[in-house]
Amino acid sequence: MLFTVLLVPLYGSPVGAAGHPHHGRRPVTRQHSGAYSLPFYAPAGYGATAHLKAGPYLAPGSNPSVLPTDVLIADRNNNRLIIVDPQGNIVWSFPKPGDLAPGQTFRTPDDAFFTPNGRDIIVTQEDNYVVSEVSLRTGHIVWRYGHPGVPGTGPNYLDNPDDAMMLPNGEIVLADIKNCRIVVLRPPSHVPVDVIGQTTRACLHQPPTRWGSPNGVFPLSNGNWVVTEINGDWVDGFDLTNNQVQWSTHPPGVAYPSDTNQVHGNVFITADYSNPGQIVEFTSTGQLVWRYRPTGTQSLDQPSLALPLPNGDVILNDDWNNRVIVVDPRTNQVVWQYGHYGIPGEAPGYLYKPDGIDIAPPYSLTILHRLAMHGPSSP
Repeated sequence: MLFTVLLVPLYGSPVGAAGHPHHGRRPVTRQHSGAYSLPFYAPAGYGATAHLKAGPYLAPGSNPSVLPTDVLIADRNNNRLIIVDPQGNIVWSFPKPGDLAPGQTFRTPDDAFFTPNGRDIIVTQEDNYVVSEVSLRTGHIVWRYGHPGVPGTGPNYLDNPDDAMMLPNGEIVLADIKNCRIVVLRPPSHVPVDVIGQTTRACLHQPPTRWGSPNGVFPLSNGNWVVTEINGDWVDGFDLTNNQVQWSTHPPGVAYPSDTNQVHGNVFITADYSNPGQIVEFTSTGQLVWRYRPTGTQSLDQPSLALPLPNGDVILNDDWNNRVIVVDPRTNQVVWQYGHYGIPGEAPGYLYKPDGIDIAPPYSLTILHRLAMHGPSSP
């Protein structure tokens, strides 16, 4: 059964045209090389997308105006990153012919996020055991940590790295799942700045000395972080500067929590990487706020990441259904979809097990949190 709780107070904004907050505001425009130096034009704000029409590569019924700008997609099994505009056009991709150096590979990108300056993308290649920094402008890998295809525990080795976030000071925080730890890196070095948690194959929930297969470390608006642990269905509020656990809870009714992040205040969102899957919003005490668990032809198959949008909608990658969708929590309806449900492919309009998303600057996750992101070396 689908149900929605506390929807109007939850997002705290008046509902405008088409049932979405922020519609009707003065348009905000940005040129091709605007504040974040994107090498392509991208709309900036709901005013700039309000009158866009869906292109041929979106699913029928998609509404481009539910997005404030473009979407970065880690298209895992197609071994590529793409950026799709609200109308469904691919405006940037990696790797293109000539992007990779001789002998260099780019395989199984599972999560990708813009850097706080908006110039690069930090991408984890979980099943290839590396994290890479890709330049948006040149389309080249400018830094990489790990040995492709070779898992390990020592310096310059990882084992199923996930969700790498760059801080404004250049440090990178990531979850190293099968090594049961959180790692802090600082490019161009290949020696960790910090390792939080015992490096072991015996993952268990005992933060911060042990972690139960951590698969996500996301920044919070108060400067702390939220860690997702697969083992035991745990989510933890964590002060990375002082290595202190603030709280731990179970996302209610979730079997396999994935990539928990903040909606606002004390409300968090997690994906249940299960079949059928679900998206759940909850509080730090485990109280349910909203659950999206559709059935039938709209059921989710191992979704791995859901992010809140500024208008109150939720964007998520429905990995094994080969699509990225936007859901309106007020109606529990899909209002935008890129990809064909259950049909993999690499042609325009198709995806193959997409495993990560971010919103283009200035709405990207690390840019929204850049003033509050604290790491081990933060004051």
